[in-house]
Amino acid sequence: MASRLLANLIVVGSGVLARALVQAYRQALSNASKSGVARETAQNIIKANKFMAEPEARQVLGVTEHSSWEEILKKYDNLFEQNAKNGSFYLQSKVHRAKECLEVVHQKKAQGTMDA
Repeated sequence: MASRLLANLIVVGSGVLARALVQAYRQALSNASKSGVARETAQNIIKANKFMAEPEARQVLGVTEHSSWEEILKKYDNLFEQNAKNGSFYLQSKVHRAKECLEVVHQKKAQGTMDA
């Protein structure tokens, strides 16, 4: 008899708790949309996903504006491998993004010389 009462209490209590959590989540979403937090968070995510600036990319890889593409690749390979072995994933991704940025710049320069 006592076990049946305890089981009913657990079932009813978990149902009440689940409804309360759902209601609290809905209220939090409502408050976030009213205060603009959701919009600000979305804008910050979009800003973070943009490409790296060229000066920052050159600084990450340790190259100058006059560095050749081969030198950029050599620095990239070295830094990428170092961070793959005993570095951090964050630094490795920064190195990769820097190479991507400079690759776009290099391609634009190559197309500019071909068009001229």
